[in-house]
Amino acid sequence: MTEVGIDAVEIWTGKLTLDLANTFAPAKGEDPEKYTKGLGLNASSFPDTYEDIVTMGANAAHRLMEHEGLEPEDIGRIDVATESAFDNSKPVSTYIAGCLEEVFEGEFSHANKGERKFACVAGTQSIDDAYNWIKAGRHRGRSALVIATDTALYARNDPGEATQGAGAVAMLISEDPDLVSLSTEQGYGSADETDFLKPNQQFPSVDGKRSVQVYLARMREALEDFESVAGRVTAEDFAYGPFHTPFPGMVRKAALFAYRHMTRDTAIEDELAEEIGRQPREEAFDNDSEYEDALREYMDGLKRTESYREWYARVIDPTLTISRNVGNWYTGSVHLARTSALKTAFDEGRDLAGERLLVGSYGSGAQAEIHAETVQNTWEEKIDDLTIDEQIERRYDLSFEEYERVHDVHNHAIETEHDGEIEEFTAPESEFVFGGWGRMGERKYRFIE
Repeated sequence: MTEVGIDAVEIWTGKLTLDLANTFAPAKGEDPEKYTKGLGLNASSFPDTYEDIVTMGANAAHRLMEHEGLEPEDIGRIDVATESAFDNSKPVSTYIAGCLEEVFEGEFSHANKGERKFACVAGTQSIDDAYNWIKAGRHRGRSALVIATDTALYARNDPGEATQGAGAVAMLISEDPDLVSLSTEQGYGSADETDFLKPNQQFPSVDGKRSVQVYLARMREALEDFESVAGRVTAEDFAYGPFHTPFPGMVRKAALFAYRHMTRDTAIEDELAEEIGRQPREEAFDNDSEYEDALREYMDGLKRTESYREWYARVIDPTLTISRNVGNWYTGSVHLARTSALKTAFDEGRDLAGERLLVGSYGSGAQAEIHAETVQNTWEEKIDDLTIDEQIERRYDLSFEEYERVHDVHNHAIETEHDGEIEEFTAPESEFVFGGWGRMGERKYRFIE
């Protein structure tokens, strides 16, 4: 059976950065550890004044196509996942295709183009669409280009402000992939929720506490559903567990619940029983309150055990390295987590060929999806092409006053143009940039050599 999966990946981070400990926290009068330890974030990425979801997505896709030696005729569909779209009719994929046609010979007139929306899970759903398109034999030998691109901005002084971020992840979905192949089995957890939403508004409305609860509940349902078709999942089955990462602190919560689930009725639970007792079973309690109290006590003990700490350091922590320094990328965050894990293994010289990843995607509103991925023999050369470390290093470090200014530039409700030009913080080079407005109010783009 022909395998389908991610053949190559490229990342483009916003070219500005806000240091949370040294710039954001002092301006807010907060303890820096509220962000670095509580949220698990060091810095956020922001788009420069000439960047947006189109330029970041197009730049990531351009770089990927150049690395892979691809031309438009090699791509049969372009799917963009975003929750930062600025048009309710015309998909972002058409803008990105138009950008790419400026620098490549040929056109994407033959390519199916679309835009996916389901909060942060839409990037994974776009991969699913491409997978199914190829498996159905409708691709005519072509690959799919999936781009997750977002400016995850919050209103000023919103509790979520410190988790902001901006960037794009471009992925090539193909037969016989060089990076990871995707499992046929998937698991879902879905419910009608209002934990995070944008009802015809740019900045989200968020019930933070509720959002964490919904995230954990849907992830648990998705894992149980995955096991119903793929068999029991245990703590030693996977090399890494990339989760949707709005901020690393949320992943810490999800990982603890996952570890408890995967060690239940196993030798690991038996070994831990001497230290913290066995996991509470709901049927052993007279009411939900007593069961939940016992469960909280067990979880508090579990996270302090050497067994859990070792597993977390080996399987989860490497997925968070990039996110700690760029913040939340909405649809791109779980794909950053996967890339972060593979890059950590590459940097450490670890042989991952044949190892598996358990990928947990999530979108508010709400749906989680879990599937497995198998690392291919050629994975290292694909990860070696990445330049994310260099991109992070050369970002412009914003002062708080500059952060306020660039936030206003990207606030659709505020007019910030000066004599037709917008002040830039960095100089664009070999990239697409926002080039002004067209006659019908459309955004225009150009490539800077």
